[in-house]
Amino acid sequence: MPALPVTPGPARHLPDREPRPAPPTKAAPVNQCTGLLFLPPPDHVARLATPDRPMEAGYVLCELGEGHEGFHAGALWDDDANDGAVWARWDADCRCLAGLPWCPATTGGGDACGLFAGHPAGHSWEVVDPTQEAVLAHLEQEHPRPHRRQDGAG
Repeated sequence: MPALPVTPGPARHLPDREPRPAPPTKAAPVNQCTGLLFLPPPDHVARLATPDRPMEAGYVLCELGEGHEGFHAGALWDDDANDGAVWARWDADCRCLAGLPWCPATTGGGDACGLFAGHPAGHSWEVVDPTQEAVLAHLEQEHPRPHRRQDGAG
């Protein structure tokens, strides 16, 4: 299988600007998309495999909210030199790697959105992984923290 080329995204040449706080939203959290991409190692990397160190394919999960429009997207690694990340983008017919800048939105508390600039609706703080939430709820029930109130405050 041929390697996926890394190409700059269309928003890469936007002028530098300071992150702007996102407007306060009252949007209900949305579950994370269940899109999944099987990503085998490129041929030139697979050739480095040895019997005791085989190269294994990986899976990329879509980080966008379920029901999003357009391509699925999963961050692969940070690209600090370009103030962004390399993202796997895919749909039923196409897959590629794209260097995309980070979304400039921040919460009122200063937390940055962990998605790319121009992503479909729903910033990363509005997207909930239901499996992770179930695990956290179970752990909280099994190992309650004495300093936390049951209603989640405090």
